[in-house]
Amino acid sequence: MSELVDKSGPTREGEELPLDTLAPYLRQRLDAGDAEVKVEQFPGGHSNLTYAVTVGDRELVLRRPPFGSKVKSAHDMSREWRMLSALAPTYDRAPTPVLFCDDPAVMGCDFYLMERLRGVILRKRPPKGLELTPELAAALCNSLVAGLVDLHALDYEAVGLGDFGKPEGYVERQVTGWTGRYEKSQTDDIPQVTEVARWLADNMPASQAATILHNDYKFDNMVLAPDELTRIVGILDWEMSTVGDPLMDLGTSLSYWVQDDDPAPLKTMGFGPTAWPGMYTRRQVADAYAERSGRDVSNVLFYFVYGLFKTAVVVQQIYYRYKQGLTQDERFAMFIMGVRLLVQQAGAAIDKGDI
Repeated sequence: MSELVDKSGPTREGEELPLDTLAPYLRQRLDAGDAEVKVEQFPGGHSNLTYAVTVGDRELVLRRPPFGSKVKSAHDMSREWRMLSALAPTYDRAPTPVLFCDDPAVMGCDFYLMERLRGVILRKRPPKGLELTPELAAALCNSLVAGLVDLHALDYEAVGLGDFGKPEGYVERQVTGWTGRYEKSQTDDIPQVTEVARWLADNMPASQAATILHNDYKFDNMVLAPDELTRIVGILDWEMSTVGDPLMDLGTSLSYWVQDDDPAPLKTMGFGPTAWPGMYTRRQVADAYAERSGRDVSNVLFYFVYGLFKTAVVVQQIYYRYKQGLTQDERFAMFIMGVRLLVQQAGAAIDKGDI
């Protein structure tokens, strides 16, 4: 099954790393002598950039903010570094952090390195050679839900994150915060965005007891064991992690979950093979989470709509960077359509009263 393992490739034009300053820095900090330093880039991801870095025979992963981003709070490398540093000693699905750098002379931005986790990553289409049967699809859904419940069961104070984030008033702060971020990055007139934001503000539930949140938990951020695909060996992309209401985390995951009866345009935005035969529906995901965690998900519509709204704002921020010429990544040229599709889905769920 090694042919299914996720691979890096050539660096995208305009996203090259400055090896003239990076390579000597890594050799010195990693005590690597005159080891050769090589860099490739991982193909996925739309926010923080991820590179495969080899220093001699040591395999590492480098994470840095996107080029041209002015949203510092969305790309706080020290925050991601601190979360992994707290989790890695006791939570074996967190990649082991290796090195954090806040010296702008090295790359012009903060960045960090972690040990590389090798495994299978499920994107919109399964990797070539993987037969995704309905039975395997259902088992993968079960593992995904169990993994989220396990994360929410961690004692954030015991791992040293007692002062990480602001759990009190988390729901209200997120709704108002993401509404404000949309206003700052708006490019087009999309009235439904305002309508969904207003509905969220009018329907906020009280925050539940706080847990660690990943805030980007989905199939293409999970590393699966090549010889046992239902076993999660790592969870990636902790840039939005915090401490807060766990159902907000569930809502974000559900917002990524495109299912077979969704509109065809929306299915082009899938973040994993969630519409394949045998995959859970969103309702089944929510029910499985409730059964495993014991949490009340009767208000899951709010969390789903919130997840769609937040994801739409993230997509809008990326599109804004593209429109401003701050990135030349042509993948982002049509992202405004993604904003429209996501808020349309949110509006449809509100009208239907169901996820």
